Amino acid sequence: MNDKRIAALLCAMVAYDRGDARRIHHFIKVHDLAACIGRMEGLGEEAQLVLEAAALVHDIGIHEAERLHGSSTGHWQELLGPPEAKRLLGEVGGFTAEQVERVAFLVGHHHTYAHIDALDWQILVEADFLVNLHEDGCSREEAERVGERIFRTSTGRRLLESMSLAEPWCPQTKP
Repeated sequence: MNDKRIAALLCAMVAYDRGDARRIHHFIKVHDLAACIGRMEGLGEEAQLVLEAAALVHDIGIHEAERLHGSSTGHWQELLGPPEAKRLLGEVGGFTAEQVERVAFLVGHHHTYAHIDALDWQILVEADFLVNLHEDGCSREEAERVGERIFRTSTGRRLLESMSLAEPWCPQTKP
């Protein structure tokens, strides 16, 4: 996280989700994995900035979805998240109109898995899945199915293998 705008946005999101430690930890993990995948896959600096911003705010629609609809489903997140993301990015400042629009697009499509046509979108989806697979307690078989259906980047696949598909770590016991 070398960009001060990303640090400021992280702080703003922590304040936005104040009192909801589970969601705060979720977006921090998604951000870190997205940042790693983006760097390893060779995203340019502007695309990396947009990806990292989108990873931080990707679930920003959840509180409004729960307040208005009593649901945090992906549909409501994608519908209600982009306006909130735009507002927060505007408050933080330092993002161009084009960057804000791209972040809003990614927020509005992070649960849409068909027709992914850009690397930043693919990476955000993979990073969110990497975290959700663990947080939701998915089985190895479910992780394999998701990997086959969703994962396209080599870095994302390697992380999936290490995090969800490898044999569980077990300490060796002394005889």
